[in-house]
Amino acid sequence: MKKTIFLLAFVICSTYSFSQGSLYGIRAGLNISNLDFEPSPIFDNTHRNGFAIGFFGEYDLSKTVAIAPEIQFSAEGAKDKDLRIDYIQIPVLMKYRFGERFSVGAGPMAGVKVWEHEDGYKNFAFSVVGGLEFFVTNDIFIDARYHYGFTNVLDDESAFEAKNSNIQIGVGVKI
Repeated sequence: MKKTIFLLAFVICSTYSFSQGSLYGIRAGLNISNLDFEPSPIFDNTHRNGFAIGFFGEYDLSKTVAIAPEIQFSAEGAKDKDLRIDYIQIPVLMKYRFGERFSVGAGPMAGVKVWEHEDGYKNFAFSVVGGLEFFVTNDIFIDARYHYGFTNVLDDESAFEAKNSNIQIGVGVKI
């Protein structure tokens, strides 16, 4: 599955790399994440402050619409050490621009868990992501995103179900 996700990202980037309205860059941000448990846990479930860093491409489909695939590392989960989950994620956002400085975007995101292999968490997570972006200059932007998981991140043996919930506040630079 990892190969499939990376191949998909490569194909998307390659397909649109020859388009005229494209930009590339790096993006980093602060995560405020938690796991939403069902049923409610009997233990302390507080948010985790983490970080995200990655690379993006943005390819114009028209003057106001663009597709923006990314690949990023994201530290998520909850504060307790046993509830931390780190991912390599591939969000693919459809963006709509309001003028030259402001845009909104939404789309799917696939994540592959990194570090431990059999730690009680599933290796793949799927989420939906939405966000706002503001270009401070022609090359620097700030953004805010929220993503929520579709899939249960806990292995099937658990009595609980947990889904990722994350707020990301970031800054990026186009190259």
